[in-house]
Amino acid sequence: MNFLKQLSTATLTTFKDATRISLDLFKIMVPVVIAVKILQELNLIGYLAAPLAPIMKLVGLPGEMGLVWATALVNNIYSGLIVFLSLAQDIPLTAAQATVLGTMVLVAHAMPVELRVVQSSGPKLGFQLIIRMLAAFVMGLVLNLIYQNFDLLQGPANVLLTPDNSVIDKTLLQWAIGELRNLISIFGIIFCLLAVMRILTKIKVIAAMDFILRPFLTMMGIGSKASALTVVGLTMGLSYGGGMIIHETKSGRINKKDVFYSLTLMSLCHSLIEDTLLLMMIGGHVSGLFWGRLIMSCLIVAALVQITKFIPEIFSDKYLWGLPKKS
Repeated sequence: MNFLKQLSTATLTTFKDATRISLDLFKIMVPVVIAVKILQELNLIGYLAAPLAPIMKLVGLPGEMGLVWATALVNNIYSGLIVFLSLAQDIPLTAAQATVLGTMVLVAHAMPVELRVVQSSGPKLGFQLIIRMLAAFVMGLVLNLIYQNFDLLQGPANVLLTPDNSVIDKTLLQWAIGELRNLISIFGIIFCLLAVMRILTKIKVIAAMDFILRPFLTMMGIGSKASALTVVGLTMGLSYGGGMIIHETKSGRINKKDVFYSLTLMSLCHSLIEDTLLLMMIGGHVSGLFWGRLIMSCLIVAALVQITKFIPEIFSDKYLWGLPKKS
C-alpha cells in the first residue's frame, strides 16, 4: 500500500509538472503556428526563398532548393519535405546535395517556434537567429567542399519518400485537428520524459551521466546541472528539451551561461535520431546529417565558449544571454 501511495503521489506530481511545462510551451507555440498558417495561406513564404537562392548556389545546390529551406525555416521539416518532393522529379539531386540540403534544414528549421522557446529561457533571439543561419550555411559549405573535393556521394540521391497530397489538401478544420493532436502528443512526450527523468534520478543514473559527461561538458562550457537536459534536447528535440530548460531556469537551478551554451548546442543539433532518419529518406547520408552536424555543432559551441570569455559581461547580458522571461 505504501508503494502504491508513493506511486500515485509521484504520478500526480509528474502530471502537474508536465502540465505546467506544456502550458509554457503552448503559450509560445500556438500563436506562432497560427501566424505561420496565415503566411502559408497567403502564399507569402515563397518571398523568403528568393534571397536564399544565391546561398543555395554557394553550397552547390540548385537555387530552387531555397524554397525548400524557406518553407522549413518558417514552418517545419515536414513542410519543407513536401516542397522538396514536389520539386525532386524535375530537379534531381545527388546524394551529396541531398545531404547538404538535409543538414542545413536540420540546423535551421521551425525558427518562429524554436527561437521563441529559446528566448523564453533567457538567450537573446537575435543572436540565436544569426548563429543558426550562419551555422547552417557554414556546415553546408564545408560538407559541399568535402564531398566535391573527395568525389564522395556523387551518385543520384535515393529518395524513399513519395508526395502525400492529402497533407497539402487539408481543410482548415483538418489542419486544426492535426495541430491539436500534435499538442497532445507533445504533452504525452513531456510527461514520459519527466517520469523517466525522475526514475533515472532515483536510481542515480543521472548522477552517473553527469559524472561521465562533466569533463566534456565543462570543456564545452555547459555545467553539470544542465547536462541531462542537454542530452534530452540532443536526442529528443528542442521543444522537449527546451520546455524542460524553461522549467528549470525559472526555478533558478541553472545559471544563465549554462542555459545559453546548452540551448545554443541544442538549437544547432537536436533530434539526432528521429530527424536524421527522416532526412535520410530523401537520400541524405549519415556522414553529414548525423556526424557532420554533431561534430561541427560541438566545435561551434566550444569556440563560442572561448570567444565569450573575452567579451565584456555587459555586452553579453545585452546581446547573448539573460534571465528567463516570467510567465
